[in-house]
Amino acid sequence: MRIIIFANGIMDHPRADAIRWIGPGDVIVAANGGTRHALDAEVIPQHIIGDLDSLEPELQAQLRASGTVFQTHPPAKDETDLELALLWAAEQPAETIVVLGALGGRPDQALANLLLLALPALEGREVILAGGAWTISCIRGGETRVLHGSPGDTISLIPLGGDVHGVSTTGLAYPLRDETLHFGQARGVSNELACEEATVTTREGLLWCLRDELKLKKRESNGS
Repeated sequence: MRIIIFANGIMDHPRADAIRWIGPGDVIVAANGGTRHALDAEVIPQHIIGDLDSLEPELQAQLRASGTVFQTHPPAKDETDLELALLWAAEQPAETIVVLGALGGRPDQALANLLLLALPALEGREVILAGGAWTISCIRGGETRVLHGSPGDTISLIPLGGDVHGVSTTGLAYPLRDETLHFGQARGVSNELACEEATVTTREGLLWCLRDELKLKKRESNGS
């Protein structure tokens, strides 16, 4: 089982993103205002989580009648709606969590969404923030991540919250061999896949892995 979460960022092509990521048996969740992205993608969320300040009572009533389960939180809270949705998802028997609509819009919200990948509750899960041709995930110390794609896909490895030690890669154009990527430096930006499969291994620290898929980017630029 996978969980797909719609956040309230920018989604230029919600239907295309939904077709790409949502499969049979996936559980669909909306974080408050992300409900509108789900509806634009012609998807009825099974769960809506948040303070509901972005949803009119009439829309809430329609969704309840469709079987949507609401988990309502007070507006005065420490967590964002997406954080609440991720914490709920971390308690479910799902190995993969995909978040759509987490990027763009307000820079403070987009940055906070990226930082949520470091939540301790998400350890052991594959969590992907996806938008257009980009996917962003977090590689934790002691983990090996296998990347599948096309030669030329951009891969950026950026330390999150401190230096990342023991970084080794295979299948990238510019390999790393048991090296340290220092927090605040840009050394890991704009690497790329040299073949269809690559690996990234870290010994200690948190590492953002940002990927721009070349084939998907070309399809989007051609309007298909």
